[in-house]
Amino acid sequence: MIKVVVGNNVKRETVIVDANTTLRTVLEDANVDYTRGVMHLDGSSLNPGDLDKTFASLGITEKCYLLNVVKADNA
Repeated sequence: MIKVVVGNNVKRETVIVDANTTLRTVLEDANVDYTRGVMHLDGSSLNPGDLDKTFASLGITEKCYLLNVVKADNA
């Protein structure tokens, strides 16, 4: 099981998921809109197609941060 901090600039929550769960599933279950901003896994930007990969296939074994960061033009 993996401890995932999932969220965005405003709201974050911690969930426990199976290693064979996809990133997209965790985001959708947490109601995170991943279509706006840049997706990050442990501080690294995700590439196209990464949301359909499992945590195990990305080498995540214990804990991670899965965040959608929206940057405003005036920030």
